[in-house]
Parts: sequence; C-alpha cells; structure tokens
Amino acid sequence: MHDSLYCGKRFRTLNIIDESTHECLAIEVNTPLPAERVIRVLERLKVDRGLPKQIRVDKGPELISVILLNDCENNQIELCHIQPGKPQQNGFIERFNGSFRREFLNVYLFNSLSQVREMVWFWQQDYNLNRTHESLNHLPPEAYRKQLENSNAVASFS
Repeated sequence: MHDSLYCGKRFRTLNIIDESTHECLAIEVNTPLPAERVIRVLERLKVDRGLPKQIRVDKGPELISVILLNDCENNQIELCHIQPGKPQQNGFIERFNGSFRREFLNVYLFNSLSQVREMVWFWQQDYNLNRTHESLNHLPPEAYRKQLENSNAVASFS
C-alpha cells in the first residue's frame, strides 16, 4: 500500500497477515520497500513466530524479485503470486488493506515516517487485541491464536 506524508513525500507499507488467525504480524513502513527490506521483516518474524510454509503476494516489484524468490526457496517457503487484476484471489488481505486505509491512512496527516511507524504500532495492537472477527468465533486475532495453541492446533506461523 502507499500514502504520503503532509510534505508530499510518498511512503509504502508492507502488511503481513496470518490467514489462519487473522493476526496482523507486521506493518512495515518505509520509502521504498525493496525485497531486502521484505526479507528483513520475514527474518524478524522467523525469530518471533517461525516462518510460514506459504506466502500469498501480488506482483509488486519487491515481491517478484529474484532476491526474494531465492530467500523463500532457501527457507522452504512457497511463494504464491496472485494473478494480475484478480484481487479476489487474495480477498482477506484486500479486506484488511481496505480497513487499514479507511481507519488509519485516510484518517491522519503524517509529518514523518517515524510518526507513521509509531501510530501504526498502536493501530496494529488494537487490531490484534481488541477487534473481534465473526469468522474467529467473535474473538480478536490474538485471543483466537492463543485458543488454537491451547487446543494444540497448528497455526500458519508456529
């Protein structure tokens, strides 16, 4: 996703969502977001949560680079690209992105990337801890993940 600061400088966000728990695992904010940055985010997630078996992405330049393809192959992650012009193939993230745009990006004027990052952290915490989802038995994502862990179920990022 992209937006701009008050001064007009553009920035991008990389939103990483666990499809099984609906947890927002990362929202990376920067300008630009090259493949190397995507890999750094995945490395952080690897430490915190382990790596997924599969990642579904669009055809953004940072997501089709040889660097990312090689890193995913080395980590035994299947990289699944949706077809251009077919956002319904990635419906959950498209819905998340729409909520993120309406509730966050369109609501605030940002003065700096550090301000965006700080405010994103609070929005992400609220999303994971307080936002209930009908598809998760009316639980917020983090509570649902903990329920899965307690029942010995395997989540996407375990």
